Amino acid sequence: MEEVQTLAMEVDQVALWSFIGYLAFIIIIGIYAARFSSKGISHFFIGGRKMGMLVVALSAVVSGRSAWLLLGVTGMAFSMGFSAVWAVVGYTVVEFFLFFFYAPRIRRFSESKDCITVPDFFAERFNDHNGALRTVVVTIIIIFMIAYVSAQFVAGGKAFESSFYITETQGILITTIIVLFYTMVGGFLAVSLTDTIQGILMIIALLVLPLIAIMQLGGPVEFYNLASLFGDGQFFNPFALSVGAFIGFVGIGLGSPGNPHIIARYMSIKDPAKLRRVAMVGTGANVLMGLGAIITGMVGRIYFPEVDMLPGADQENIYPVMASMHLHPVLFGVVIASIFAAIMSTADSQLLVAASALVRDIYEKLIHKDKTIPQKRLVLLSRLVVIILVIISLTLGLMAEELVFWLVLFAWGGLGAAFGPTSILALFWKDTTRAGMIAGMISGALTVILWIQVQALQELMYELVPGVIVATLVTVITSKLTKKPHNAGELYEAMVGGDEKTKGKNV
Repeated sequence: MEEVQTLAMEVDQVALWSFIGYLAFIIIIGIYAARFSSKGISHFFIGGRKMGMLVVALSAVVSGRSAWLLLGVTGMAFSMGFSAVWAVVGYTVVEFFLFFFYAPRIRRFSESKDCITVPDFFAERFNDHNGALRTVVVTIIIIFMIAYVSAQFVAGGKAFESSFYITETQGILITTIIVLFYTMVGGFLAVSLTDTIQGILMIIALLVLPLIAIMQLGGPVEFYNLASLFGDGQFFNPFALSVGAFIGFVGIGLGSPGNPHIIARYMSIKDPAKLRRVAMVGTGANVLMGLGAIITGMVGRIYFPEVDMLPGADQENIYPVMASMHLHPVLFGVVIASIFAAIMSTADSQLLVAASALVRDIYEKLIHKDKTIPQKRLVLLSRLVVIILVIISLTLGLMAEELVFWLVLFAWGGLGAAFGPTSILALFWKDTTRAGMIAGMISGALTVILWIQVQALQELMYELVPGVIVATLVTVITSKLTKKPHNAGELYEAMVGGDEKTKGKNV
Protein backbone atom coordinates (compact mmCIF):
# COMPACT_ATOMS: atom_id res chain seq x y z
CA MET A 1 0.00 0.00 0.00
CA GLU A 2 2.82 2.38 0.85
CA GLU A 3 4.48 1.57 -2.50
CA VAL A 4 1.26 2.50 -4.33
CA GLN A 5 1.00 5.79 -2.46
CA THR A 6 4.67 6.56 -3.19
CA LEU A 7 4.11 5.87 -6.90
CA ALA A 8 1.03 8.13 -6.92
CA MET A 9 3.04 10.93 -5.33
CA GLU A 10 5.78 10.50 -7.94
CA VAL A 11 3.21 10.66 -10.74
CA ASP A 12 1.67 13.80 -9.25
CA GLN A 13 5.09 15.41 -9.02
CA VAL A 14 5.89 14.66 -12.67
CA ALA A 15 2.54 16.13 -13.77
CA LEU A 16 3.08 19.15 -11.53
CA TRP A 17 6.53 19.87 -12.93
CA SER A 18 5.20 19.50 -16.47
CA PHE A 19 2.50 22.02 -15.64
CA ILE A 20 4.97 24.38 -13.97
CA GLY A 21 7.20 24.21 -17.05
CA TYR A 22 4.28 25.29 -19.22
CA LEU A 23 3.48 28.23 -16.93
CA ALA A 24 7.12 29.33 -16.92
CA PHE A 25 7.10 29.37 -20.72
CA ILE A 26 3.94 31.50 -20.79
CA ILE A 27 5.36 33.96 -18.27
CA ILE A 28 8.53 34.32 -20.34
CA ILE A 29 6.40 35.31 -23.34
CA GLY A 30 4.62 37.88 -21.19
CA ILE A 31 7.93 39.40 -20.12
CA TYR A 32 9.17 39.37 -23.71
CA ALA A 33 6.09 41.28 -24.89
CA ALA A 34 6.23 43.86 -22.09
CA ARG A 35 8.46 46.32 -23.93
CA PHE A 36 6.28 46.30 -27.05
CA SER A 37 3.09 46.69 -25.03
CA SER A 38 4.51 49.64 -23.11
CA LYS A 39 4.78 51.85 -26.23
CA GLY A 40 1.19 53.07 -25.97
CA ILE A 41 -2.38 51.99 -25.38
CA SER A 42 -2.85 51.01 -29.03
CA HIS A 43 -0.02 48.51 -28.58
CA PHE A 44 -1.22 47.48 -25.12
CA PHE A 45 -4.85 46.85 -26.13
CA ILE A 46 -4.82 45.80 -29.83
CA GLY A 47 -1.17 45.08 -30.59
CA GLY A 48 -0.73 48.18 -32.73
CA ARG A 49 -2.77 46.47 -35.48
CA LYS A 50 0.25 44.35 -36.36
CA MET A 51 -1.01 40.82 -35.68
CA GLY A 52 -0.46 38.06 -38.26
CA MET A 53 -3.01 35.75 -39.85
CA LEU A 54 -2.42 32.62 -37.72
CA VAL A 55 -2.29 34.62 -34.50
CA VAL A 56 -5.61 36.33 -35.22
CA ALA A 57 -7.30 33.08 -36.29
CA LEU A 58 -6.37 31.06 -33.23
CA SER A 59 -6.55 33.86 -30.67
CA ALA A 60 -10.04 34.87 -31.85
CA VAL A 61 -11.22 31.28 -31.48
CA VAL A 62 -9.45 30.43 -28.24
CA SER A 63 -10.36 33.68 -26.47
CA GLY A 64 -14.03 32.93 -27.15
CA ARG A 65 -14.00 29.36 -25.83
CA SER A 66 -12.48 29.66 -22.35
CA ALA A 67 -12.83 26.94 -19.71
CA TRP A 68 -16.46 26.74 -20.80
CA LEU A 69 -15.35 24.40 -23.59
CA LEU A 70 -13.02 22.15 -21.59
CA LEU A 71 -15.09 21.95 -18.42
CA GLY A 72 -18.59 23.11 -19.37
CA VAL A 73 -19.11 21.44 -22.76
CA THR A 74 -17.41 18.20 -21.70
CA GLY A 75 -19.65 18.16 -18.62
CA MET A 76 -22.71 18.82 -20.74
CA ALA A 77 -21.80 15.98 -23.15
CA PHE A 78 -21.26 13.71 -20.12
CA SER A 79 -24.83 14.45 -19.05
CA MET A 80 -26.69 14.86 -22.36
CA GLY A 81 -24.69 12.93 -24.91
CA PHE A 82 -24.23 13.90 -28.55
CA SER A 83 -27.11 16.40 -28.53
CA ALA A 84 -24.68 18.79 -26.83
CA VAL A 85 -23.03 19.18 -30.24
CA TRP A 86 -25.51 21.92 -31.18
CA ALA A 87 -23.82 24.30 -28.76
CA VAL A 88 -20.64 23.84 -30.81
CA VAL A 89 -22.42 24.10 -34.17
CA GLY A 90 -23.94 27.46 -33.25
CA TYR A 91 -20.78 29.43 -32.53
CA THR A 92 -18.74 27.65 -35.24
CA VAL A 93 -21.12 28.69 -38.04
CA VAL A 94 -21.59 32.24 -36.76
CA GLU A 95 -17.87 32.89 -36.34
CA PHE A 96 -17.16 31.59 -39.85
CA PHE A 97 -19.40 34.30 -41.29
CA LEU A 98 -18.01 36.91 -38.91
CA PHE A 99 -14.51 36.36 -40.27
CA PHE A 100 -15.79 36.74 -43.84
CA PHE A 101 -18.16 39.70 -43.63
CA TYR A 102 -18.14 41.36 -40.19
CA ALA A 103 -14.40 41.49 -39.48
CA PRO A 104 -13.29 43.35 -42.67
CA ARG A 105 -15.73 46.19 -42.08
CA ILE A 106 -14.94 46.80 -38.43
CA ARG A 107 -11.22 46.49 -39.12
CA ARG A 108 -11.42 49.05 -41.94
CA PHE A 109 -13.52 51.52 -39.95
CA SER A 110 -11.45 51.19 -36.77
CA GLU A 111 -8.26 52.06 -38.62
CA SER A 112 -9.78 54.99 -40.52
CA LYS A 113 -11.17 56.50 -37.29
CA ASP A 114 -8.33 55.38 -34.97
CA CYS A 115 -10.64 53.19 -32.87
CA ILE A 116 -8.83 51.13 -30.25
CA THR A 117 -11.83 49.76 -28.36
CA VAL A 118 -15.37 48.63 -29.08
CA PRO A 119 -16.81 51.74 -27.35
CA ASP A 120 -14.51 53.75 -29.65
CA PHE A 121 -16.16 52.12 -32.65
CA PHE A 122 -19.70 52.90 -31.52
CA ALA A 123 -18.80 56.46 -30.50
CA GLU A 124 -17.14 57.27 -33.84
CA ARG A 125 -19.80 55.51 -35.90
CA PHE A 126 -22.61 57.58 -34.34
CA ASN A 127 -20.98 60.94 -33.53
CA ASP A 128 -21.27 60.41 -29.79
CA HIS A 129 -20.11 63.89 -28.81
CA ASN A 130 -21.66 63.97 -25.32
CA GLY A 131 -20.45 60.47 -24.40
CA ALA A 132 -23.87 58.96 -23.67
CA LEU A 133 -23.44 56.00 -26.02
CA ARG A 134 -19.86 55.41 -24.93
CA THR A 135 -20.96 55.38 -21.28
CA VAL A 136 -23.68 52.81 -21.95
CA VAL A 137 -21.25 50.53 -23.78
CA VAL A 138 -18.61 50.76 -21.04
CA THR A 139 -21.16 50.10 -18.27
CA ILE A 140 -22.44 46.93 -19.95
CA ILE A 141 -18.89 45.72 -20.63
CA ILE A 142 -17.83 46.13 -17.00
CA ILE A 143 -20.92 44.40 -15.57
CA PHE A 144 -20.69 41.29 -17.71
CA MET A 145 -16.90 41.10 -18.06
CA ILE A 146 -16.42 40.90 -14.31
CA ALA A 147 -18.82 37.93 -14.19
CA TYR A 148 -16.97 36.40 -17.13
CA VAL A 149 -13.52 36.73 -15.55
CA SER A 150 -14.86 35.41 -12.25
CA ALA A 151 -16.04 32.27 -14.05
CA GLN A 152 -12.51 31.71 -15.37
CA PHE A 153 -11.06 31.97 -11.87
CA VAL A 154 -13.60 29.44 -10.58
CA ALA A 155 -12.73 27.11 -13.45
CA GLY A 156 -9.08 27.33 -12.50
CA GLY A 157 -9.93 26.49 -8.92
CA LYS A 158 -11.86 23.41 -10.03
CA ALA A 159 -9.00 22.27 -12.24
CA PHE A 160 -6.48 22.58 -9.41
CA GLU A 161 -8.82 20.84 -6.96
CA SER A 162 -9.43 17.80 -9.16
CA SER A 163 -5.84 17.56 -10.44
CA PHE A 164 -3.44 18.44 -7.63
CA TYR A 165 -5.55 17.78 -4.53
CA ILE A 166 -5.78 21.29 -3.14
CA THR A 167 -8.94 23.13 -2.20
CA GLU A 168 -10.96 25.01 -4.80
CA THR A 169 -10.36 28.28 -2.96
CA GLN A 170 -6.60 27.76 -3.06
CA GLY A 171 -6.87 26.95 -6.75
CA ILE A 172 -8.83 30.13 -7.43
CA LEU A 173 -6.17 32.22 -5.69
CA ILE A 174 -3.34 30.58 -7.65
CA THR A 175 -5.19 31.08 -10.93
CA THR A 176 -5.80 34.72 -10.12
CA ILE A 177 -2.14 35.44 -9.39
CA ILE A 178 -1.01 33.81 -12.64
CA VAL A 179 -3.53 35.65 -14.80
CA LEU A 180 -2.88 38.97 -13.07
CA PHE A 181 0.87 38.91 -13.60
CA TYR A 182 0.70 37.74 -17.18
CA THR A 183 -1.96 40.20 -18.34
CA MET A 184 -0.59 43.22 -16.50
CA VAL A 185 2.91 42.77 -17.88
CA GLY A 186 2.46 41.54 -21.45
CA GLY A 187 -0.61 43.28 -22.82
CA PHE A 188 -2.28 42.31 -26.10
CA LEU A 189 0.84 40.98 -27.84
CA ALA A 190 1.56 38.50 -25.06
CA VAL A 191 -2.11 37.53 -24.92
CA SER A 192 -2.27 36.90 -28.68
CA LEU A 193 1.02 35.01 -28.95
CA THR A 194 0.18 32.70 -26.10
CA ASP A 195 -3.36 32.26 -27.40
CA THR A 196 -1.83 30.84 -30.56
CA ILE A 197 0.33 28.39 -28.63
CA GLN A 198 -2.52 27.57 -26.28
CA GLY A 199 -4.90 26.98 -29.19
CA ILE A 200 -2.57 24.35 -30.63
CA LEU A 201 -2.18 22.82 -27.16
CA MET A 202 -5.96 22.63 -26.65
CA ILE A 203 -6.52 20.99 -30.04
CA ILE A 204 -3.91 18.32 -29.33
CA ALA A 205 -5.24 17.62 -25.84
CA LEU A 206 -8.87 17.38 -27.00
CA LEU A 207 -7.97 14.96 -29.80
CA VAL A 208 -5.46 12.72 -28.03
CA LEU A 209 -7.38 12.15 -24.77
CA PRO A 210 -10.67 10.78 -26.20
CA LEU A 211 -8.76 8.71 -28.77
CA ILE A 212 -6.73 6.97 -26.07
CA ALA A 213 -9.80 6.46 -23.87
CA ILE A 214 -11.78 4.94 -26.76
CA MET A 215 -8.97 2.59 -27.73
CA GLN A 216 -8.70 1.38 -24.14
CA LEU A 217 -12.41 0.56 -24.25
CA GLY A 218 -11.83 -1.66 -27.28
CA GLY A 219 -12.22 0.74 -30.18
CA PRO A 220 -14.89 2.96 -31.78
CA VAL A 221 -17.43 0.16 -32.23
CA GLU A 222 -17.26 -0.83 -28.58
CA PHE A 223 -17.47 2.83 -27.58
CA TYR A 224 -20.65 3.22 -29.65
CA ASN A 225 -22.21 0.07 -28.23
CA LEU A 226 -21.50 1.02 -24.62
CA ALA A 227 -22.53 4.66 -24.99
CA SER A 228 -25.79 3.65 -26.65
CA LEU A 229 -26.90 2.11 -23.36
CA PHE A 230 -27.23 5.52 -21.70
CA GLY A 231 -30.13 7.95 -21.92
CA ASP A 232 -32.66 5.30 -22.87
CA GLY A 233 -30.69 4.59 -26.00
CA GLN A 234 -30.68 8.28 -27.03
CA PHE A 235 -27.11 9.13 -25.99
CA PHE A 236 -25.93 9.26 -29.61
CA ASN A 237 -29.08 10.95 -30.91
CA PRO A 238 -28.24 14.58 -31.81
CA PHE A 239 -31.93 15.50 -31.63
CA ALA A 240 -32.61 14.08 -28.17
CA LEU A 241 -33.49 17.48 -26.71
CA SER A 242 -36.43 19.85 -26.61
CA VAL A 243 -37.09 22.50 -29.25
CA GLY A 244 -36.32 25.25 -26.73
CA ALA A 245 -33.02 23.62 -25.80
CA PHE A 246 -32.11 23.19 -29.47
CA ILE A 247 -32.79 26.86 -30.24
CA GLY A 248 -30.90 27.89 -27.13
CA PHE A 249 -27.83 25.81 -27.96
CA VAL A 250 -27.67 26.94 -31.58
CA GLY A 251 -28.35 30.48 -30.39
CA ILE A 252 -25.15 30.46 -28.33
CA GLY A 253 -23.39 31.49 -31.51
CA LEU A 254 -25.35 34.75 -31.57
CA GLY A 255 -23.13 35.97 -28.74
CA SER A 256 -19.91 35.94 -30.80
CA PRO A 257 -20.40 39.31 -32.56
CA GLY A 258 -21.24 40.90 -29.22
CA ASN A 259 -18.20 39.85 -27.20
CA PRO A 260 -15.56 42.61 -27.31
CA HIS A 261 -12.60 40.32 -26.63
CA ILE A 262 -13.36 38.53 -29.92
CA ILE A 263 -14.02 41.75 -31.86
CA ALA A 264 -10.66 43.14 -30.68
CA ARG A 265 -8.95 40.34 -32.64
CA TYR A 266 -10.59 41.48 -35.86
CA MET A 267 -9.37 45.02 -35.22
CA SER A 268 -5.79 43.87 -34.56
CA ILE A 269 -4.93 42.09 -37.83
CA LYS A 270 -2.19 43.70 -39.91
CA ASP A 271 -3.61 42.78 -43.33
CA PRO A 272 -7.44 42.69 -43.42
CA ALA A 273 -7.36 41.14 -46.89
CA LYS A 274 -6.26 37.89 -45.25
CA LEU A 275 -9.36 37.58 -43.08
CA ARG A 276 -10.87 34.97 -45.42
CA ARG A 277 -7.88 32.72 -44.87
CA VAL A 278 -8.25 33.43 -41.18
CA ALA A 279 -11.86 32.16 -41.46
CA MET A 280 -10.68 28.78 -42.74
CA VAL A 281 -8.08 28.33 -40.00
CA GLY A 282 -10.37 29.54 -37.24
CA THR A 283 -13.28 27.36 -38.36
CA GLY A 284 -11.05 24.29 -38.51
CA ALA A 285 -9.86 24.95 -34.96
CA ASN A 286 -13.44 25.40 -33.74
CA VAL A 287 -14.54 22.10 -35.29
CA LEU A 288 -11.63 20.08 -33.90
CA MET A 289 -11.86 21.50 -30.38
CA GLY A 290 -15.65 21.25 -30.24
CA LEU A 291 -15.87 17.64 -31.37
CA GLY A 292 -12.99 16.70 -29.09
CA ALA A 293 -14.81 18.15 -26.08
CA ILE A 294 -18.08 16.40 -26.98
CA ILE A 295 -16.46 12.98 -27.42
CA THR A 296 -14.40 13.38 -24.24
CA GLY A 297 -17.56 13.96 -22.20
CA MET A 298 -19.39 11.06 -23.85
CA VAL A 299 -16.62 8.51 -23.37
CA GLY A 300 -16.20 9.76 -19.81
CA ARG A 301 -19.78 8.70 -19.09
CA ILE A 302 -18.82 5.10 -19.83
CA TYR A 303 -16.01 5.19 -17.29
CA PHE A 304 -18.14 7.04 -14.73
CA PRO A 305 -21.79 6.03 -15.22
CA GLU A 306 -22.92 8.12 -12.23
CA VAL A 307 -21.94 11.73 -11.59
CA ASP A 308 -21.44 10.87 -7.89
CA MET A 309 -18.31 8.97 -8.93
CA LEU A 310 -16.60 12.22 -9.94
CA PRO A 311 -14.81 14.57 -7.51
CA GLY A 312 -17.37 16.72 -5.78
CA ALA A 313 -20.09 14.92 -7.78
CA ASP A 314 -19.41 17.60 -10.42
CA GLN A 315 -19.75 16.68 -14.10
CA GLU A 316 -17.43 19.54 -15.03
CA ASN A 317 -14.52 17.57 -13.55
CA ILE A 318 -14.76 14.83 -16.18
CA TYR A 319 -12.02 16.26 -18.42
CA PRO A 320 -9.18 16.45 -15.85
CA VAL A 321 -10.25 13.16 -14.23
CA MET A 322 -10.17 11.34 -17.58
CA ALA A 323 -6.76 12.84 -18.29
CA SER A 324 -5.36 11.61 -14.97
CA MET A 325 -6.63 8.09 -15.75
CA HIS A 326 -5.43 7.66 -19.31
CA LEU A 327 -2.37 9.80 -19.90
CA HIS A 328 1.28 9.65 -18.90
CA PRO A 329 1.99 12.08 -16.05
CA VAL A 330 3.85 14.44 -18.40
CA LEU A 331 0.88 14.50 -20.80
CA PHE A 332 -1.49 14.86 -17.86
CA GLY A 333 0.42 17.96 -16.85
CA VAL A 334 -0.01 19.23 -20.41
CA VAL A 335 -3.78 18.58 -20.22
CA ILE A 336 -4.04 20.57 -17.01
CA ALA A 337 -2.02 23.23 -18.78
CA SER A 338 -4.59 23.16 -21.60
CA ILE A 339 -7.31 24.01 -19.08
CA PHE A 340 -5.28 26.97 -17.93
CA ALA A 341 -4.59 27.82 -21.56
CA ALA A 342 -8.33 28.16 -22.05
CA ILE A 343 -8.74 30.10 -18.82
CA MET A 344 -5.89 32.53 -19.42
CA SER A 345 -6.67 33.06 -23.10
CA THR A 346 -10.13 34.27 -22.15
CA ALA A 347 -9.51 35.94 -18.80
CA ASP A 348 -6.57 38.00 -20.00
CA SER A 349 -8.47 39.11 -23.11
CA GLN A 350 -11.50 40.12 -21.05
CA LEU A 351 -9.39 41.99 -18.53
CA LEU A 352 -7.79 43.97 -21.36
CA VAL A 353 -11.20 44.83 -22.79
CA ALA A 354 -12.55 45.94 -19.41
CA ALA A 355 -9.41 47.94 -18.62
CA SER A 356 -9.46 49.60 -22.05
CA ALA A 357 -13.09 50.59 -21.51
CA LEU A 358 -12.21 52.38 -18.30
CA VAL A 359 -8.88 53.92 -19.32
CA ARG A 360 -9.41 54.73 -22.98
CA ASP A 361 -13.15 55.40 -23.01
CA ILE A 362 -13.83 56.93 -19.60
CA TYR A 363 -10.53 58.44 -18.45
CA GLU A 364 -9.07 59.59 -21.78
CA LYS A 365 -12.12 60.16 -24.00
CA LEU A 366 -14.63 61.51 -21.47
CA ILE A 367 -12.91 62.85 -18.35
CA HIS A 368 -9.87 64.33 -20.20
CA LYS A 369 -11.27 64.56 -23.73
CA ASP A 370 -9.68 67.98 -24.39
CA LYS A 371 -6.23 67.03 -23.09
CA THR A 372 -3.31 65.05 -24.47
CA ILE A 373 -2.20 62.41 -22.00
CA PRO A 374 1.26 60.77 -22.33
CA GLN A 375 1.00 57.23 -23.64
CA LYS A 376 3.23 55.78 -20.92
CA ARG A 377 0.93 57.23 -18.27
CA LEU A 378 -2.06 55.61 -19.96
CA VAL A 379 -0.29 52.25 -20.07
CA LEU A 380 0.63 52.51 -16.37
CA LEU A 381 -2.94 53.41 -15.51
CA SER A 382 -4.16 50.48 -17.59
CA ARG A 383 -2.03 48.09 -15.57
CA LEU A 384 -3.33 49.51 -12.31
CA VAL A 385 -6.91 49.14 -13.53
CA VAL A 386 -6.20 45.49 -14.39
CA ILE A 387 -5.20 44.93 -10.76
CA ILE A 388 -8.43 46.52 -9.48
CA LEU A 389 -10.59 44.48 -11.87
CA VAL A 390 -8.84 41.27 -10.83
CA ILE A 391 -9.54 41.97 -7.16
CA ILE A 392 -13.25 42.56 -7.89
CA SER A 393 -13.48 39.43 -10.08
CA LEU A 394 -11.68 37.37 -7.46
CA THR A 395 -14.14 38.46 -4.77
CA LEU A 396 -17.08 37.45 -6.94
CA GLY A 397 -15.39 34.18 -7.88
CA LEU A 398 -14.87 33.20 -4.25
CA MET A 399 -18.58 33.73 -3.64
CA ALA A 400 -19.75 32.00 -6.85
CA GLU A 401 -21.90 28.91 -6.51
CA GLU A 402 -22.94 28.67 -10.15
CA LEU A 403 -21.53 26.06 -12.49
CA VAL A 404 -18.84 27.48 -14.76
CA PHE A 405 -20.96 26.59 -17.79
CA TRP A 406 -23.95 28.67 -16.76
CA LEU A 407 -21.98 31.58 -15.31
CA VAL A 408 -20.12 31.92 -18.59
CA LEU A 409 -23.34 31.63 -20.59
CA PHE A 410 -24.87 34.46 -18.54
CA ALA A 411 -21.96 36.80 -19.32
CA TRP A 412 -21.74 35.60 -22.93
CA GLY A 413 -25.50 36.14 -23.29
CA GLY A 414 -25.50 39.62 -21.77
CA LEU A 415 -22.68 40.87 -23.97
CA GLY A 416 -24.06 39.10 -27.03
CA ALA A 417 -27.56 40.51 -26.64
CA ALA A 418 -26.33 44.04 -26.00
CA PHE A 419 -23.65 44.30 -28.68
CA GLY A 420 -24.33 41.50 -31.18
CA PRO A 421 -27.38 42.86 -33.04
CA THR A 422 -26.39 46.49 -32.49
CA SER A 423 -22.88 46.07 -33.91
CA ILE A 424 -24.21 44.12 -36.91
CA LEU A 425 -26.80 46.80 -37.64
CA ALA A 426 -24.16 49.50 -37.19
CA LEU A 427 -21.96 47.80 -39.76
CA PHE A 428 -24.58 46.76 -42.31
CA TRP A 429 -27.56 49.15 -42.02
CA LYS A 430 -26.80 52.77 -42.80
CA ASP A 431 -30.06 54.03 -41.27
CA THR A 432 -29.12 52.98 -37.74
CA THR A 433 -29.05 55.90 -35.27
CA ARG A 434 -27.32 56.60 -31.98
CA ALA A 435 -30.64 56.55 -30.11
CA GLY A 436 -31.34 53.15 -31.68
CA MET A 437 -27.99 51.87 -30.44
CA ILE A 438 -28.56 53.03 -26.87
CA ALA A 439 -32.09 51.64 -26.73
CA GLY A 440 -31.06 48.34 -28.30
CA MET A 441 -28.09 47.77 -26.00
CA ILE A 442 -30.00 48.52 -22.82
CA SER A 443 -33.03 46.45 -23.81
CA GLY A 444 -30.88 43.48 -24.84
CA ALA A 445 -28.89 43.46 -21.60
CA LEU A 446 -31.98 43.91 -19.43
CA THR A 447 -33.81 41.10 -21.23
CA VAL A 448 -30.98 38.70 -20.37
CA ILE A 449 -30.86 39.81 -16.74
CA LEU A 450 -34.64 39.63 -16.26
CA TRP A 451 -35.06 36.36 -18.20
CA ILE A 452 -32.81 34.40 -15.85
CA GLN A 453 -34.82 35.56 -12.85
CA VAL A 454 -37.82 33.48 -13.94
CA GLN A 455 -37.33 29.72 -13.64
CA ALA A 456 -39.99 28.90 -16.24
CA LEU A 457 -38.30 31.16 -18.80
CA GLN A 458 -34.89 29.66 -18.06
CA GLU A 459 -36.25 26.21 -18.79
CA LEU A 460 -37.91 27.43 -21.97
CA MET A 461 -34.88 28.92 -23.72
CA TYR A 462 -31.35 30.28 -23.26
CA GLU A 463 -31.66 33.97 -22.37
CA LEU A 464 -29.38 35.13 -25.20
CA VAL A 465 -31.96 34.27 -27.88
CA PRO A 466 -34.81 36.47 -26.58
CA GLY A 467 -32.23 39.14 -25.69
CA VAL A 468 -31.02 39.30 -29.31
CA ILE A 469 -34.60 39.40 -30.65
CA VAL A 470 -35.61 42.23 -28.32
CA ALA A 471 -32.43 44.23 -28.96
CA THR A 472 -32.84 43.90 -32.73
CA LEU A 473 -36.46 45.01 -32.74
CA VAL A 474 -35.87 47.91 -30.37
CA THR A 475 -32.84 49.12 -32.35
CA VAL A 476 -34.68 49.03 -35.68
CA ILE A 477 -37.87 50.67 -34.38
CA THR A 478 -36.02 53.39 -32.47
CA SER A 479 -33.75 54.10 -35.44
CA LYS A 480 -36.79 54.50 -37.70
CA LEU A 481 -38.23 57.05 -35.29
CA THR A 482 -35.08 59.10 -34.72
CA LYS A 483 -32.81 61.26 -36.86
CA LYS A 484 -29.59 60.08 -38.49
CA PRO A 485 -26.39 62.14 -38.10
CA HIS A 486 -25.72 64.58 -40.94
CA ASN A 487 -22.62 62.64 -42.06
CA ALA A 488 -24.18 59.15 -41.78
CA GLY A 489 -23.38 58.36 -45.42
CA GLU A 490 -19.72 59.29 -44.98
CA LEU A 491 -19.38 57.13 -41.85
CA TYR A 492 -21.06 54.18 -43.53
CA GLU A 493 -18.79 54.49 -46.57
CA ALA A 494 -15.76 54.28 -44.26
CA MET A 495 -16.81 50.69 -43.55
CA VAL A 496 -18.11 49.44 -46.90
CA GLY A 497 -15.89 51.42 -49.31
CA GLY A 498 -13.29 48.69 -49.64
CA ASP A 499 -15.58 45.67 -49.87
CA GLU A 500 -15.41 45.40 -53.64
CA LYS A 501 -11.69 46.08 -53.71
CA THR A 502 -10.85 43.20 -51.40
CA LYS A 503 -13.43 40.75 -52.74
CA GLY A 504 -11.76 37.69 -54.18
CA LYS A 505 -8.29 38.58 -52.93
CA ASN A 506 -6.23 36.27 -50.74
CA VAL A 507 -8.98 33.67 -50.49
